[in-house]
Amino acid sequence: MKGVVCGLARRAESRLPMEELSVAVISPEVGVLGDCKGRKFPDRHVTILTEEGWQAALLDLAGPAGPPDLPWTARRANVLVCGVRLPRGTGSVISLGDCLLKVMRETNPCQRMDETFPGLMTALAPDWRGGVVCKVLTGGAVFLHDPVLIVNETAANKKVFLPG
Repeated sequence: MKGVVCGLARRAESRLPMEELSVAVISPEVGVLGDCKGRKFPDRHVTILTEEGWQAALLDLAGPAGPPDLPWTARRANVLVCGVRLPRGTGSVISLGDCLLKVMRETNPCQRMDETFPGLMTALAPDWRGGVVCKVLTGGAVFLHDPVLIVNETAANKKVFLPG
């Protein structure tokens, strides 16, 4: 599957607004340069969200006037991609431009989403709409409109329910 990078963002400190970028420098040491999460949490350097998942979540929140007018940065992800289904398996590899990222897990929406818009946390929960959390394998510069490729997709993680 092939898609494109539709948005890039970072935040210098927790709870600050996201800053949209035209280029993001990504490294295995800090994740997105200038973002507060990568250095602190090395297994979640970069978060990726799909435009399609974001729009589906907003449709779930639609009222009589239609879906809310929320920017994708309300999700607080670093990268917005379009036209590609993100892999559901830990260990899958995604290419953003020249960078390679390893999927570590699904991004679980937090209460911060409901602070932004009531019900957003629940709307992002189904079908991996919140996106994926990744560790940087190979860094570089990522530009808007760079290609997004699924390099290697591992089997989806399945929850095992044991009797008793």
